[in-house]
Order: sequence, then C-alpha cells, then structure tokens
Amino acid sequence: MLDQKTIEAIADELRDAENNRTMIPLLTARHPDMTVEDSYAVQNEWRRRGIAEGRRPVGRKIGLTSKVMQVATGITEPDYGAIFADMVHESGSVIDHGQFSNVRIEVELAFVLRDGLRGPGCTIFDVLRATEYVVPALEILSSRIEMEGRTIVDTISDNAAMGAMVYGGRPVAPDAVDLRWIPALLQRNETIEETGVAAAILGHPATGVAWLANKLAEHGDALEAGEIILAGSFTRPMWVEPGDTVHADYGELGSVTCRFE
Repeated sequence: MLDQKTIEAIADELRDAENNRTMIPLLTARHPDMTVEDSYAVQNEWRRRGIAEGRRPVGRKIGLTSKVMQVATGITEPDYGAIFADMVHESGSVIDHGQFSNVRIEVELAFVLRDGLRGPGCTIFDVLRATEYVVPALEILSSRIEMEGRTIVDTISDNAAMGAMVYGGRPVAPDAVDLRWIPALLQRNETIEETGVAAAILGHPATGVAWLANKLAEHGDALEAGEIILAGSFTRPMWVEPGDTVHADYGELGSVTCRFE
C-alpha cells in the first residue's frame, strides 16, 4: 500500500498532466507494489481536489465492461471514474481536440438516475427501478499516463481515462425498449468504423451500473439521485484527430454527433 504522501504526489502529477496536455510515466513501473485500492485512492484524491477547485461532480463512468474493450486494452477487470459538469457536452458540439491526450471515442449508453443506488447487493432490477431514462452518449477518452504497458492500476489512477462525454438522441424509459438490443453505428467523417449492440456490456448495460453501485460500496460511496452513469462501451475505441466529425447512429434512439477542431 502507498502512503498518503505518495498518493498526493501522484495526484499532483496527474493534475499537472491534465492541465498541460502531457503524459506521465507508467505508475506501475515506478511503484511496482501499487494496488487497485491505491489507484482508487489516487483517483479519489484527484476528484476531491477538483471539487475543492469548484468543479461540480455530476456522475460516474464505467470502463472495460465489454469483451471488445477488454481485448482492446488487455485489461480484464472493469473500472470506474468521475464525471464533472465541465466534461459534459450536447450533441452537435465543437470540441477542442487539444485539451485531451491520446483522443479516442467510445459508443455508450448513459443512465440518468431518478433514485440513488447503494450496494452491496445491488442488482439489475434495482438499477432499472432507479433509472429515470437512458440516453445515447459518446465517451471521449483521454490518457494522461503512457499508453504502452498500462495496467488496471494505471488506468484507474488516470480517472479511467475519462476525458469528456457527448449526449444526444432520444431519452427513453428503461422499460420502453430492450436495452440489450440498442444498436450503434459509429462513423468518422461519414465512414462507418465500428458497430455493436449494448448487450456487449456484461450481457445487459444495467448490469454495469449494478457493478458500479456494489464497487462504490466497497469504498464507502454510493450513487446519488440525478447522477449520469456511462455504462461502458460496446464498440472498440476509435481514434480521432483535429478536423474529424464523429456521428453515432443508435437506430430508434436517434444519433449523437460532435466535431473536433
């Protein structure tokens, strides 16, 4: 286990990397005994500082919940990160590519909670009862730690590589459609690059939200009413460059679009 001074020093590095659009060396190379609990302690310290600086927390993201994402990253354990209000964009937004590092896009569903959720023992049924609506969303990934050789410890410390999110399309009640079969066609500059269905997320996207509530309980935390929860990607991450336009078609749920400059 890392001591508090080391945890704070790593949080300082990550904050500076975010502000300066740079990357830091792998944490696991410098702290080979670093544990998953250490990495969540780093993330929580980073989140605490953001709140102290006036950033408003609005939700959480879940990562690495689908087989396709685990294969793409070589990491088999899901993780989570924090979402602040200044990370949330509406469909049609023009986004500054330069504010992120190693910029990629993922196709997701966002759950907006009417009621809070607290583990342990949270189930998919609890999630569906607590959800006000589900809406299409894109996650913008940004890595502040070197990409090559990353482990789950590096990823969690890096706020699960959360950069920003873009929401749009048609919000639906969780019982209005079969959430497993929500499709997505992910396009970059009018070319389809990735396709998938939401069942790729642990068999049902609400299962990821239940996992998150139970994982947060291990850390003495819970999901609150009104929070936005990104349930995880059901396509591989797609690299984007300045000038790219991204469009994700979710069938009857509509579409989400953004452009990078």
